[in-house]
Amino acid sequence: MGFAAVARVTDQQWILCSVRDDIDFGLEAGDQLELKTTICDEIRQTGKEVVIDHVAQHPDFRHHHTPAMYGFQSYISVPIILRDGSLFGTLCAIDPNPAKLDNPATVGMFKLYCELISLHLHNLDTLEGTQKQLKEELAVAELREQFIAILGHDLRNPLGAVNSSAQMIALKSSDDKVKQLANVIKNSAKRMDGLIENMLDFARGRLGGGINIAPTKDANMERLITQVVAELQAISPENQIEVSTDLQETVDLDESRIAQLLSNLLGNALHHGDPSQPVRIVAKSNTESFTLTVSNFGPEIPVAIRERLFQPFARGAVKPGDQGLGLGLYIASEIAKAHGAQLQVDSEHHQTHFTFLLPKRTINPA
Repeated sequence: MGFAAVARVTDQQWILCSVRDDIDFGLEAGDQLELKTTICDEIRQTGKEVVIDHVAQHPDFRHHHTPAMYGFQSYISVPIILRDGSLFGTLCAIDPNPAKLDNPATVGMFKLYCELISLHLHNLDTLEGTQKQLKEELAVAELREQFIAILGHDLRNPLGAVNSSAQMIALKSSDDKVKQLANVIKNSAKRMDGLIENMLDFARGRLGGGINIAPTKDANMERLITQVVAELQAISPENQIEVSTDLQETVDLDESRIAQLLSNLLGNALHHGDPSQPVRIVAKSNTESFTLTVSNFGPEIPVAIRERLFQPFARGAVKPGDQGLGLGLYIASEIAKAHGAQLQVDSEHHQTHFTFLLPKRTINPA
């Protein structure tokens, strides 16, 4: 065939995409033909190929306007169907002389080429989509890095100044009312610092690195629990916190991260629990596992809420004046995952228990 082309065919246009012209037909890539002058318009409507060995002898096309206009005697055109089932266009060939085209081998070859063209177009679309998505992800990553920088520097520095100033006022003032207000400022600053830490961890996790841990061999859990309880008790002096430990085996944990986890769980229990009932912390270790459980009395958590408690920004019942971001439990669960542990929740009979469960593979003999 002296002329072969791939054409984009719509309901309004015929546009030449690629061409091989050995008969000086005179078309180049990008050229257009009036759609109604082409047989491709009929193929667009029927979705079926058209094959003509000899126009002058063909009962349907010997008086057709297209062969007469463009001067060909043999013709084949097969639709190019995209992966979504829509028509892209046609692969067609013409020649001024008759040719034996209407046979399974030739038609099959054209159909195969059409499938390859369709696959190539699909791959190009996929590549373009992937590149666009990558560009968007890079832009988002850059924004996240800027966000982390703002949290880590621009917010923490003035917060540190506020905390230091409050401590100085509390130490130097002899007025009990002033000391009380200074302690309120200190506690608020500590809470803000915890929120910033959660946001930093969330942003780092979303960058793909997850939460990093540096386990300490034979972590001192007694000291860790005592420190966290003292910090939270200072913020909530009206609440009662009970601690029970039975640590028969030592365990390797990232102490700062476990302290963060416990602080999040304990703060959550103090906030949502019944203030007239104690919040209990139970730590146990044996040759099988290490568990750290924080329990509080109060309304049961509905199942629908329990299922999404460890998702970012998920929150249960919100009390008036709540200013949390809904990241505390998510960060705690991510810390558990980083240790190869699980964070479980059980809520029934007016009690809620959050349990950090670490399997025996990281337990050390005492």
